[in-house]
Amino acid sequence: MKTNLLQKTKDLIGARNPVQDIQAQIRQYVQQPFGTFIHLFQLHVQLHPQKTALICNDDSITFQQLEDLSDRIAARLQTEGARPGTVVSICAATSIPYIAAFLGILKTGAAVSPLSPSATSAQLLSMLLDSGATHLFLDSTGAEAFATTLTGQTLPRIALDNTPAAGQPLLAWLPPAGTRPTPVDVQPETPFNIIYSSGTTGTPKGIVQPHSMRWPQLHLLDPPGYGKDAIAIISTPLYSNTTLTSLLPAFAGGGTVVLMPKFEARAFLQLSQKHRVNVAMLVPVQFRRILDVPDFDSFDLSAYQMKFTTSAPFSAEMKREVLKRWPGGLVEYFGMTEGGGAFMLAAHARPDKLHTVGQAIAGHDMRVIDEHGLELPPGQPGEIVGRSTVMMIGYHNQPTKTSEAEWYSPSGERFIRTGDIGHLDDEGFLTLIGRKKDMIISGGMNIYPSDLEAVLRQHPAVKEAAVVGVPSARWGETPVGFVTLMPNPAITPAELKDWANAQVGRMQRLDEVRFVDEMPRNAIGKILKRELQQSVAEHQVA
Repeated sequence: MKTNLLQKTKDLIGARNPVQDIQAQIRQYVQQPFGTFIHLFQLHVQLHPQKTALICNDDSITFQQLEDLSDRIAARLQTEGARPGTVVSICAATSIPYIAAFLGILKTGAAVSPLSPSATSAQLLSMLLDSGATHLFLDSTGAEAFATTLTGQTLPRIALDNTPAAGQPLLAWLPPAGTRPTPVDVQPETPFNIIYSSGTTGTPKGIVQPHSMRWPQLHLLDPPGYGKDAIAIISTPLYSNTTLTSLLPAFAGGGTVVLMPKFEARAFLQLSQKHRVNVAMLVPVQFRRILDVPDFDSFDLSAYQMKFTTSAPFSAEMKREVLKRWPGGLVEYFGMTEGGGAFMLAAHARPDKLHTVGQAIAGHDMRVIDEHGLELPPGQPGEIVGRSTVMMIGYHNQPTKTSEAEWYSPSGERFIRTGDIGHLDDEGFLTLIGRKKDMIISGGMNIYPSDLEAVLRQHPAVKEAAVVGVPSARWGETPVGFVTLMPNPAITPAELKDWANAQVGRMQRLDEVRFVDEMPRNAIGKILKRELQQSVAEHQVA
């Protein structure tokens, strides 16, 4: 018999409880084996209804106002068929109405499918149709991204910013103020969201994350800094899992969230100083751009308690620089949107391990396997696989892809493959070598791009480096390096190639080095190596 979680929550909440009673109820609620983000959010609404929940540019909204707005969105969605098991999509820039729509969808029990406005219109339509969304929330950015591909599509479209091309204006679509949705009973296996992969390796896949996957991220990991006094800044897109792992804990702890519709390094520093921001989740390229602001050291960042990072390789050198120049701790996570398990490095506590991504989080079973699926001991490189309570259901409508992403232990336990190659040391700290798909096989030998990238970064003229494999008639594949430079470099591509090749083994030598003004990246900072490969697709190495 299914547990009526909503009724249990109502029993905990009661009516008009004193502040201390509500605080006690929150502490009790988060100790449950399973709970939901929405119910935890609603406890904080009762605790501090007039506290600012969101700040975006010159606008702000309180917890009670956000609750009321999301209730109206949920109620209207329910009258139009949204319920557990259905999906509602959002394609828009970061804004307060976006967050309200996200909460409203969750209140119906439906799954949220946030789509990237930076995807092509064809990709967007493919993802929308694959999700089976019943509704689509858009703004001017989303409407422009879809272009004409929505012609002939009959699903209701709601404009978050009143853009005519985006659909019916939100305020005109909403039911009267005070309208409440019908309570729903959400189970652990109910989908929370469907996040589509970045598409850096092909057609985006819909990653179905259940409520049971989100719950541990809200309380069991207990990220430092996300309590009631948190002022968190969100500067990555809302369709990114990286963003949600910061946004959701901030709300779950009753903190205030500062939204950046578009990241810009100086603006980030200005907002951090103005609002006394004390916690942030950033991808490595953002750290680099922020630290490169000429007068970075003049900004007052003393309120910072913790910075988090994930999603892309983060060099030991840059971690040291962050720790030296930016107040507060630094925590790096290594994991996947698909879940399965994660590593965590408290860089401020283990400065001797900055070359790693940390140890497995408590309760996460992380292993390294070879190409035959056999587990490897510490020191030997192989593919990283993981198992925990934080695991996707699978790829939406793609059972074959789901199976390819799974590994089963000899005892039958299900693990998720990361596709990353690395090795563990005797303390369980993981050193990443690179992506399995990025590995270059040249003359029958395995070449890891990360090794060559680390060598290139050692040169004082090099700001950033990426190495890819390109076709070679002689070797099968051969490595080509792409480099962005420090200001006023006094070196040519040929000279840098010769310098790097003198540092590596004969079979690792770069065939070519190319200087680029900027690396191609997706919205959360991952370098799009496929685009680099395409740029030399016509280059046939002899």
